[in-house]
Amino acid sequence: MPNTASAKKKLRQAKKRTLRNRLVKAKVKAAIKKFNEALQSQDAETIKTALIGAVKALDKAAAKGVIHKNTAARKKSRLYKKLKQLSIAV
Repeated sequence: MPNTASAKKKLRQAKKRTLRNRLVKAKVKAAIKKFNEALQSQDAETIKTALIGAVKALDKAAAKGVIHKNTAARKKSRLYKKLKQLSIAV
């Protein structure tokens, strides 16, 4: 347990940030999962909206510093690669 006031504050801040980061990461994972499910449906409109949502979630997470910008870029690249393999024009 922290002894000093500043250490106690740091602990409170870390708990808040951890919770916030978990929520953002969960949104990213959900958006990517939704995109993968949309790919299975083969519906171009559903895939397009899911892709936009996933890219938006990744960009927001990178902007907030929850994930590194290169991690977001890598994940987006993989999403587009999956889309291209299906050869569906979006």
